[in-house]
Order: sequence, then C-alpha cells, then structure tokens
Amino acid sequence: MSEKNFRVESDLLGELQVPTDAYYGVQTQRALNNYRISSVKMYHYPEYIISIAYVKMAAAEANARLGVLDRKIADAIVAACREIVDGKLHDQFPVDMMQGGAGTSVNMNANEVIANRALELLGHKKGEYQYCSPNDHVNCAQSTNDAYPSAFRYTFVRMNRKLEASLKELIGSFRAKGEEFKHVLKMGRTQLQDAVPMTSGQEFCAFADNLEEELANLERNAVLLKEINMGGTAIGTGLNAVPGFAELCTKLMSEFTGDEFVVAPNLVEATPDTGAYVSYSAALKRLAIKLSKTCNDLRLLASGPRCGLHEINLPPMAPGSSIMPGKVNPVIPEVTNQVCFKVIGNDTCVAFAAEAGQLQLNVMEPVIAESILESQTWLMNAMDTLRTRCIDGITVNADHCYEMVKNSIGIVTALNPYIGYKASTKVAKEALETGRSVYDLVLEHGFMSREKLDEALNPEAMTTSHEFIK
Repeated sequence: MSEKNFRVESDLLGELQVPTDAYYGVQTQRALNNYRISSVKMYHYPEYIISIAYVKMAAAEANARLGVLDRKIADAIVAACREIVDGKLHDQFPVDMMQGGAGTSVNMNANEVIANRALELLGHKKGEYQYCSPNDHVNCAQSTNDAYPSAFRYTFVRMNRKLEASLKELIGSFRAKGEEFKHVLKMGRTQLQDAVPMTSGQEFCAFADNLEEELANLERNAVLLKEINMGGTAIGTGLNAVPGFAELCTKLMSEFTGDEFVVAPNLVEATPDTGAYVSYSAALKRLAIKLSKTCNDLRLLASGPRCGLHEINLPPMAPGSSIMPGKVNPVIPEVTNQVCFKVIGNDTCVAFAAEAGQLQLNVMEPVIAESILESQTWLMNAMDTLRTRCIDGITVNADHCYEMVKNSIGIVTALNPYIGYKASTKVAKEALETGRSVYDLVLEHGFMSREKLDEALNPEAMTTSHEFIK
C-alpha cells in the first residue's frame, strides 16, 4: 500500500504508520499489532463504546466548567462524543478485548478517536494534535485507572437492562404455559422417584417464579456498579485533577446518561477494588445455574417419546441424528445448558482475576470486563432463543400424564391424613408387589368408603391445601 495511505504518528516508543482515514492513532495501532488474542473486538460491544464516550463527554464538560479546558476544545470533544453515543465511528474501536496494560489501549483508542473527530469539527486534520490532543485534552484530569473502569461499569449497567428485559419475557412465557396447563394433573417427583400429584401448571409457574427472583438479585448488584472512581486518576489520589472534578464529572455523568452515579467515598480504595464485579458476576452465575436446572427439567419431562417421561412435547427444531431416523433432540435446552456452563466458567475467571490485583491497581480488569460482557450477551441470546424456539411452543400430553398419576403408588401419600401412615405403607407395599392399583386395595381393605376415597383423590384435593375428615 502506498505511503500516501498512511500518516505518521509518534509516542514514547517512536514513530508508527497509521492509516490516513483512521480516527484512531498510534497507541491504538500498537494495540492492534500487539494483541491478536481473542478475535473479540471492542466494536463487538456497542454499549461499551457508548459508555466510554459518556465518560469522556462528562470529563470534558467538567474540565471546561472548572476552567481547566478551553471551552471551544471541550465543546468539540463533547460533540464528537455525542456522535459516538449516536452510533457513529464504532468501527474505529478495533482493539482486542483481551490485552495487557490494565485497559490503557481501550482508553487511548477512545482518546484518539474522539480527538481526531474533534479536530475535524474544529477545522483541522487528523493527527494535528497541537489543537486537540488525545492525552492533554481528551484525557485531561483522567487516567486509564479511573476512566476505563467507570466506562465498563456503566456498560454492565446498560447491558443488565437488556438482560433483565430478556429474562422478563422468558418468565412471561413460562407463566403463560403455567396458565395454559393449570388443569393438567401429573405426578411430581423427588429424587427421580414418584412423589405426589401436582399440575403441569404448577410446575411451569414454579419455573417462572424461580427465575423471577433473579430480577431483583441482578438489580441489587447492578446498583453497586454505579459507584465510580472518576477523579481518582492514577491511584486514587487525584493527581492532575483539580478540586471538585470528581464530584462534577460524576454529576455530569448522571445528567448525560439519566443514570444516578455516585463518587466512591475513598478513591484510593476504589481504584483497585473489584468487589462489585465479583458480586455482579456471581448474580449472573446464579441466574445461569437456575436456568440450566430448568432446562434439565424440560429435557427430562420431554424424554422419550416412547420410553421416557413424555409429559411434554418440545417444538422440533432439527433432525436429531445422522443415523437414527425419526429422532428429534431437545437442542434448544441443550444449547442453553452449554451457555450456562460458560457463564459459570466466566464467573470463575472473574474471581481469579479479582484476586490477582496487587497494591493500588488490578491489572486484570480487561479479562473481567470481557468475561462479564460475554456472560451478559450469551445469556440474553440464550434466553431469547429458549423463549421463542422452545417455551412458547411447548405442548403437554395431558392424557398420558393422568394415566401415570392413576398408576402411581405415590398417590397413596394423599391418603395419609385419612388412613394413617402405617395403613398407607401397607397399601403401597402391596400395590408394588402385586401390580394392583392403590384405589382398589384401599377399598378392598375397607380403609375408606368409595365416596371418601374419590373425594380424597380428586385433582383439586391432591394439588392444594385443604381440610380433611377421617
């Protein structure tokens, strides 16, 4: 490629060619040369780019109001940031999410893109940093160590809203099935053995309620992410930031985004602290564990069709075998299970990275950011897929469920309040040994009248709390 397609920029390590049309600069180019690790780029997470633009916008405006930054330059920086928030220039954030340097490459990528766009708005060419510098102006009163974590904290908050929206829709689908199946009697099971009757509606409503608990848990932990350390600069002492910057920058972040941020009470403590990430990642893991358990249940309930439980039918999504004709597998719950395993693994990675911090900074924050963003994204996609490609299309085999209830020894438990545990055990044992029905044996031994027995074994009596008369 001709040299006219490049401009030359310099930094501490010397000169480097940068594509002429690129808004990023020399330090981003070094990151592109150094980190070819994950193939996951910053531009794969638009919310990440938007979040760091908000951070830079608030910092520029705060510096202008405090008299540190020329108003004309600050306005150009703010305008460039607003364009990025609106979705422009996202392709100019190509750095790998996995990197060394505690996020310096991400911070400088943002500083360079914003500076070069601001230069254009000021009537200058890209790279003419004497008029608007990535370091002196865009990064004014900041360090990677406060701007970078503040940006990905807000990214997690924004992504959490989308995650919660997906979760709410999935919960709604489970609840709709609970209403649809509310009159379908079936056997409940404990330890994979017949237990006592219930309805399919109760089972699906339990799935919904179990997942609904996670909405509050996610929200509780997302609130922790709104405490930021802007103004701490390198290690929390606030070197190179004027008095009042931390408070004003945080206030402006709240105004620009519509979210309520607070200044960390101790910026020296907050700079290396990763506690909020550990807690939030654990909330994602907890959701993943519950979601995976639910998918395990769905696969069991749909097992068969001839030699399994076969209580429900999952929508057929793909032929299940290259050798067994007619086989259809529960592929959507299966892929959801695997996503959940990945989220659980990512949480372990976050824990190791959080522990690996040393002294006044945790340099492992890039892998924390990547792991949590991946978990959020995969969970959203999995829940949307599970809802639309599986839950919404589930049907129930009501007759088959009822036959299993009638043939189950487990219904004898419903008779405990009437005939006592000892008599119930006698009936259960005899039923197991002879293959005869509990119903017939209770009548034969004279433990109950037919009228009382029918009353005790009606579906409503067996699936809800009720009074009984011996």
